[in-house]
Amino acid sequence: AELRKASKRLSCHKRYKIQKKIREHHRKVRKEAKKRGHRKPKKDPGIPGAAPFKEQLLREAEQRKQRLEELKQKQKLNRQKEHEKRRKLEAKKDADTIKEKTEGKESSGKSKGNTTKLLNKNSKNSFCRELMKVLEASDVVLEVLDARDPMGCRCPQLEQAVTCSGGNKKLLLVLNKIDLVPKDNVEKWLNYLKKEFPTVAFKSATMMKDKTMVQVTKRHGRIDFSESSQYFGSKCLSKLLQEYGKTQDKAIQVGVVGFPNVGKSSIINSLKGKRACNVGLTRGVTRSIQAVHLDKQTKMLDSPSIIADPSNNALALALRSIMDPEGPVPAGVLEGVNAIINHCSKQQVMMHYNIPDFRDPEEFLSLLAHKRGMLKRGAVPDIENAAKLVLCDWTGARIKYYSQPPGFQKLPPYLTEQKIAEMQEGFNLNNLERENSNTVQALKHPSPASSIAFQSAGMTNGIIEENKVIEEESEWQDMETSKEEEEEEEEFTESDDDEDNMEDDEGRCVFRTLAEGWALVPPGFALISLTHVCLFSENERSRSLSFSVDKPVDEDDAYDFNTDYV
Repeated sequence: AELRKASKRLSCHKRYKIQKKIREHHRKVRKEAKKRGHRKPKKDPGIPGAAPFKEQLLREAEQRKQRLEELKQKQKLNRQKEHEKRRKLEAKKDADTIKEKTEGKESSGKSKGNTTKLLNKNSKNSFCRELMKVLEASDVVLEVLDARDPMGCRCPQLEQAVTCSGGNKKLLLVLNKIDLVPKDNVEKWLNYLKKEFPTVAFKSATMMKDKTMVQVTKRHGRIDFSESSQYFGSKCLSKLLQEYGKTQDKAIQVGVVGFPNVGKSSIINSLKGKRACNVGLTRGVTRSIQAVHLDKQTKMLDSPSIIADPSNNALALALRSIMDPEGPVPAGVLEGVNAIINHCSKQQVMMHYNIPDFRDPEEFLSLLAHKRGMLKRGAVPDIENAAKLVLCDWTGARIKYYSQPPGFQKLPPYLTEQKIAEMQEGFNLNNLERENSNTVQALKHPSPASSIAFQSAGMTNGIIEENKVIEEESEWQDMETSKEEEEEEEEFTESDDDEDNMEDDEGRCVFRTLAEGWALVPPGFALISLTHVCLFSENERSRSLSFSVDKPVDEDDAYDFNTDYV
């Protein structure tokens, strides 16, 4: 028997019940729509038949409709063309990258390294050039110091250049970021620094509202700029500069200098009362001179950062050198993090980052990378980027730490009692001290328990002259070449155990290098160097590979390998 399809017929009771439910649902929807005030859109009645010029109006409406359709079609075609162009460009880029990879990663890596080195060198030269322009043009130089480590932010080369310039130049110290340091510590540093140069306590605004700035909204509430836009000490500093300008009977130029991320541009913005200079969390935002007029008598000159000397210790290089956050990770980042951890309390660092106990900086960075989710492929912690993050925290305003001033005050060799008196001449020091105490009292300071105790490494040497940058570059290149020479020398040395394998049964010399593995050199082949000649032949079966150096034993045995072997 064939199976029949199931019947779709329903009993009347069920059908009426469904219809009733549908009517109730429609009624409910209409009721809710009425409550919301949502009504059906009225249908366009069109042009009445008795209206004059009806045909003309209809024709115009039809033409308008056609124009809109044509415009839509054109826009669609343009979008398609742009999409095709973009796709072709992406395909071309992909092809170029694949080509580069096939040609060889080593050559491309070397070329990229050379270009970055040149760029770094050029940027350093321009930084020094611009800084020297600011120092020459300024009547008053403001050296900005981070209140968390004021001694580490001082540059002896800069202070010596200003004090020994011979002109009537003045040097003022501005102790910035005092809101990140305990109150007692700020007072100690002010008492210490005022014995050498006039010092102003300052708290700059980190975010200033600009007329061109779009109001940022987050969902339905606006972001609060009150804390980040507050600044203290600006009245004291502007008054001090105005009084000095009156004593000189001329308009003065004030240069603002210092190491990266101490708040040079933020101080100018705070004095101006609006965003006049570009500021950012990254180091080295300012790359050229920026002139800002405070009033008719005072002109501020913003300068690029002072470049830290490579001869400084690892701590100074980590905190005071310019670093690109989007660029490659510098070589000394891990050493810098190690130095930071060694110069502060381990327990306080663990409490701040909320991580368990660690044995060494590498373990600390791996724990931090796991906590922040900074992982590479295969759940491997990204230690380099974690180290970068730590350095950004310590140079930015995220971590509250403080250092104690030295117990015994010893004047630098370029400072004498006469120089100190010259620097203080023309400033009302009693009024300055009173204003500083008012600034410190007005601010809310962190407690010593919530801050990290830090041990300063002393003053940081800087490069302010352009020729010094070139000398430093050449020194670093010499160091790099000497390292390469040592590596090559290690490659060419043979152990005594492998001497028996130097020749094979057929009379060919076997020579081993680190890069190429084992290589067979035919008999009679001459290896010629600038300092020595080694001949390998069938008759002369030498048992060892010896190199002769023309230098005595006491001297360094790193000789010139710049000439290639033939």
